[in-house]
Amino acid sequence: MRHLLAVAAGLAVLAASACSAPVPPRSDTVPSAKPTGPATLPAPTGDHPVGTTALYLTDTSRPDPWNLDADARELKVTLWYPTEQRDGERAPYMTPEESELVLKGSKIAAIPFDALSRTRTNAFKDAKPAGRRLPLVVLSPGFTKPVSTLTSLAEDLASRGYVVAGIDHTYESYATTLADGRVAECLACDSDTDPGFGPLVVQGRAADVSYVLDRLPSRWDGSRVLDLSRIAMVGQSIGGAGAIAAMVKDPRVRAGIDMDGTTYARIPKSGFSRPFMFMGSPQHTVGGRDPSWDRDWKLLTGWKRWLVLSGAEHQSFTDGPLLTGAYGVEPAYGVMAAARSSELTRTYVAAFLDRHLKSQPRPLLDKPSSRYPEVTFCPATCDRS
Repeated sequence: MRHLLAVAAGLAVLAASACSAPVPPRSDTVPSAKPTGPATLPAPTGDHPVGTTALYLTDTSRPDPWNLDADARELKVTLWYPTEQRDGERAPYMTPEESELVLKGSKIAAIPFDALSRTRTNAFKDAKPAGRRLPLVVLSPGFTKPVSTLTSLAEDLASRGYVVAGIDHTYESYATTLADGRVAECLACDSDTDPGFGPLVVQGRAADVSYVLDRLPSRWDGSRVLDLSRIAMVGQSIGGAGAIAAMVKDPRVRAGIDMDGTTYARIPKSGFSRPFMFMGSPQHTVGGRDPSWDRDWKLLTGWKRWLVLSGAEHQSFTDGPLLTGAYGVEPAYGVMAAARSSELTRTYVAAFLDRHLKSQPRPLLDKPSSRYPEVTFCPATCDRS
């Protein structure tokens, strides 16, 4: 059931999730790419330098859902946050081992296997957090993908005054390095055709989110900067589905965004009033729409938006296009350029969070913008009964 995006499109660094929007059929040929890398992530657009650090947590209250030999759930959480530090060691994007496992798992042979470990980030490793009472944004990646594939978005949000907690959902990614140096590979990949796989994944992700929110204040030395009354969640693919699941389970999550992910958690029939935004590729529009978005749209009774990015595909909301493009792999005809998809994702995600966590007016979310003509607002037919 898991689909692999065509490498010829130049947009997939990772295999697309089984729990994602429909994707084009995979090309069986892998074109050669001119090795022009390493990739450099775009600079954050906010006012603050960015720090980052890793936190390792172990939930002993439940066994791991994928590793039958593990009686506890181990998680890696990557934090991005504002700092006053303006120089120092930049954080690695991935380790060489993670890079190799991710690229091999994704069946991308046109890029050197260590390429992702040489990607240049903007965040300073283990820098001291700055600020006070900052909103918290939880990030959840797509199936098979480490949360590092959302680094560009995370760095940008941190530069704008948010603390970002990116969760690596262990054994659901091609590679997650744990506290003792072990690299956990994708055990869940053997189960993705099983009945009930999607609901099982989002249920586990919701539990991961709640556990991280429980432990973050006591386990992170920088937690003094947090305002835990202002929490949102953003996810791509099944990470977006996990955002709805987490919000249904945990009232601490005040607002959420699903970036191009089929949803599985059921919203109560009485409705759901917390702010939510669907942001997707044309597969979620009339003629190719995802029925789960139609179902959930009708049950969202509070502030809501459904945005469609023309020219986007499933990986356009991740770092994937930026990374493959650095190695000379060009997007397919009609597919949005990597820099533009990154700009649109950052801009609209930040506008949503500014509005609902900082109470700042963001007219960009009220109607189409001539500055961003690729973004259309879902028509009234989305709300059909």
